[in-house]
Amino acid sequence: MTTFPKPRRLVPAVSALLLALTVPAVSARSAMTHTSSHEGAAPPTRSGSPASTVDHVADFYGAYIDVLHDAGRASLTDGLRHHYLSAGLRKSLARWESAHHRDGVLRAKGVPTAWKVTYQDSGMGHCWTRVTLTWHDRHHQAHHSRLLVQSDLATMDITDIRTDSLK
Repeated sequence: MTTFPKPRRLVPAVSALLLALTVPAVSARSAMTHTSSHEGAAPPTRSGSPASTVDHVADFYGAYIDVLHDAGRASLTDGLRHHYLSAGLRKSLARWESAHHRDGVLRAKGVPTAWKVTYQDSGMGHCWTRVTLTWHDRHHQAHHSRLLVQSDLATMDITDIRTDSLK
């Protein structure tokens, strides 16, 4: 026969558990208020699927920008390029970067402060996604640049990156 603890012993244990769960959540929420402009917004969530070409592009841009932000251009950025970009695109980016003296993946100098990837279209074995990069100037004004990224549906490799003229 199962016995349950007496209610007065259970209440302190439950209170301690709730406090332990609440303190990190409050701390995380407090930390978010310093970096988020959305007061009272729910904490952000992320999800994805290794079978999604759009998620593949989002994963690449998220990791690439994180590495640039944390360490600058290094062997890890090259490794990410090798994993996510087709060989043809890597060669094309090297030529573009040599001519423009900018990062070909971002089509810019510097590191954006945020990114967003949105499905655009697909057909004939390709998927197009729009990547919106957010940049902040020295006056903390936000500016956006947009890229149109083409991926091969069979391999999920990113095969082309262009500046998107859509505003």
